[in-house]
Amino acid sequence: MEEFHKVRRLPPYVFEQVNRLKASARSRGADIIDLGMGNPDLPTPQAIVDKLCEVVRDPRTHRYSSSRGIPGLRRAQANYYARRFGVKLNPDTQVVATLGSKEGFANMAQAITAPGDVVLCPDPTYPIHAFGFIMSGGVIRSLQAEPNDGFIPALERGVRHSIPKPLALILNYPSNPTAYVATLDFYKDVVAFAKKNDIIILSDLAYSEIYFDGNPPPSVLQVPGAIDVTVEFTSMSKTFSMPGWRMGFAVGNERLIAALTRVKSYLDYGAFTPIQVAATAALNGDGSDIEEVRDIYHKRRDVMVDAFTRAGWEIPAPAATMFAWAPIPEPFKHLGSLEFSKLLIEHADVAVAPGIGFGEHGDDYVRLALVENEHRIRQAARNIKKFLATTAKQPNNVVPLAAHR
Repeated sequence: MEEFHKVRRLPPYVFEQVNRLKASARSRGADIIDLGMGNPDLPTPQAIVDKLCEVVRDPRTHRYSSSRGIPGLRRAQANYYARRFGVKLNPDTQVVATLGSKEGFANMAQAITAPGDVVLCPDPTYPIHAFGFIMSGGVIRSLQAEPNDGFIPALERGVRHSIPKPLALILNYPSNPTAYVATLDFYKDVVAFAKKNDIIILSDLAYSEIYFDGNPPPSVLQVPGAIDVTVEFTSMSKTFSMPGWRMGFAVGNERLIAALTRVKSYLDYGAFTPIQVAATAALNGDGSDIEEVRDIYHKRRDVMVDAFTRAGWEIPAPAATMFAWAPIPEPFKHLGSLEFSKLLIEHADVAVAPGIGFGEHGDDYVRLALVENEHRIRQAARNIKKFLATTAKQPNNVVPLAAHR
């Protein structure tokens, strides 16, 4: 039977191939150290859990909630932006709660995209940035991901060679998967370009609080006038170790927020009210929970960079996010990221995310997530050291087991 139109537009999900191999290895008794999926292993802070348990005992909170978020939650998010970025937001018109930033991006794409609309998107990038628009009938024009001096010229080429003129530009800094961090000066240039060319900016700021160099990443909304063309998405998943709670936000331009709110009103009733109340308490907290999470990821990053480098695989130290973007070791680069990821599962008991899953320009890299404790990260490095020592001299003779099946 022929696949449906929207399904046909989606490529095979490469991460699923790695997941199947990982599950197969575990079924054989292998102890797989999973650095693949960015799924935080840290527990949600106890005070947030306690607030959920307190509120859930009230049966009135079991009814349908508010799709755009309860008022107290939207006020808490507006207050967070005021404290953290010095950005003033109207919680009634410029803030909407989402079921995680992923849902927010996908539904924003549904809200603003007409068939054939062109969207400028970094490559590599988090898959929903591109495929949210592809599923909505849009067309992606890829850009470089690094926020350097070449970015504005790349934007100029994108506008010059796109028919119709691009509708929107995706930004994602600190970036998943590359861990690139943007500066406020970079954002000023991008905002000026977007306003000059009447382009919407959609910024994914999910990793705003996971940084390691002492310089908190900025928000594009800090640029004067940015709110005229910008919506920014944040998530509580990493900041408060709440991935399964599915709590995020979109903030910014009133017209765009209204469009997203209207689409969401047809699709969901919002997160469970006790979750929204607990999220409100988290945002209104003293910030100590965030500092603790940041410190843990910082230590894990340092252990990973040191241990993997000692093992023979030099890992660039990310300045932010919970990921390292690691070049495939030279003897294995010709295999590509998917086949190299399979080798690591089968010969080193280590799972990573193949860079090709984030875009064609990611195929020389794999993404390593800081989701195992320091002991397990060191064990992964020992496994990889052994793998490299036994195979690096003859990588062409090392074939993923899946190829024999």
